[in-house]
Amino acid sequence: MGRYYDEKTDTVKTGHVILDGAAITFLCVGALMAGCPVYNVWQQGQAGKAALTRAEQDRQIAIQEAMAKHESAKFLAEAEVARAQGVAQANKIIGDSLKGNEAYLRYLWVTDVAANPQGRTVVYIPTEANMPLMEAGLRPTGGVK
Repeated sequence: MGRYYDEKTDTVKTGHVILDGAAITFLCVGALMAGCPVYNVWQQGQAGKAALTRAEQDRQIAIQEAMAKHESAKFLAEAEVARAQGVAQANKIIGDSLKGNEAYLRYLWVTDVAANPQGRTVVYIPTEANMPLMEAGLRPTGGVK
């Protein structure tokens, strides 16, 4: 004789099936309810680990970006120094070549005056206070008569 089947009457014992099914369901629900707090603690721990890993990764990204900016700034500074050295050398070469070369400077001035289509040129002359006379006596009509 089985617990769920009566061999004498050849029928299923429904009461036993329902009672045992309810007991199994009750035990499963009880086990799940008992495990919920443990699961919640475990889940929060995993979420904390994920947040910590994400924060560490964000920090590493910020460090890498700062290092890239630092390296870029160093290269830009080196480029600016190289450019300034080139300008200084060019100024020295031009300055040295113009020393004692008044005839050439006069020639440049004459060609500039000749190239001016209006026939006039503005010349700035420094005074004693190193302040130039700005367009003194310039005629508003334009042109020299």
